[in-house]
Amino acid sequence: MLDINSRIAGRVRHLRSAAGISLEALAGKTGVSRSMLSLIERGETSPTAVLLEKIATGLGVTLGALFDEPAGKPDPVSTTKDRVRWKDPQSGYVRRNISPANFPSPIRIVEIEFPAGAKVAYETGARDSAVAQQIWVREGAIEVSVGRVTHKLAADDCLAMRLDAPVTFRNRTRKTARYLVVLSS
Repeated sequence: MLDINSRIAGRVRHLRSAAGISLEALAGKTGVSRSMLSLIERGETSPTAVLLEKIATGLGVTLGALFDEPAGKPDPVSTTKDRVRWKDPQSGYVRRNISPANFPSPIRIVEIEFPAGAKVAYETGARDSAVAQQIWVREGAIEVSVGRVTHKLAADDCLAMRLDAPVTFRNRTRKTARYLVVLSS
């Protein structure tokens, strides 16, 4: 099994190649420098969630698609051993794709552990395709700002939204929050 940076590297390289986009063109679409994109594609850096979201948007995929195996036969079953944990080096949040990798489905499930005091701001806003997202808080509390509207979510609350504006996640508490994200495109 590949380490997570190698997995991300292979996925970004594969998706960019499949879309017929050069490093320069992707840099122009995302605002991420060509040199940083090259480092990511070689697995020589641990990119932040914010950088990965910009790259995913530029490639026309969801963030979760960057964590799939670079290639492989689609399998309708995902088991614990298939799920790789990734930790954002900036905020410390941990994500795990729950949905089967590479399976052609419009739905993705992701598990998040969001540390006390953490904040992640995705500024990419509108996408080429409509992506709906729901966030179901299992433990703790988080704030989710969609554009200029902030939603305060506690355990067992669920927020439905479209990924058509900048989104910021905050945990203003002293406890780790755990939540599931369900995306549909």
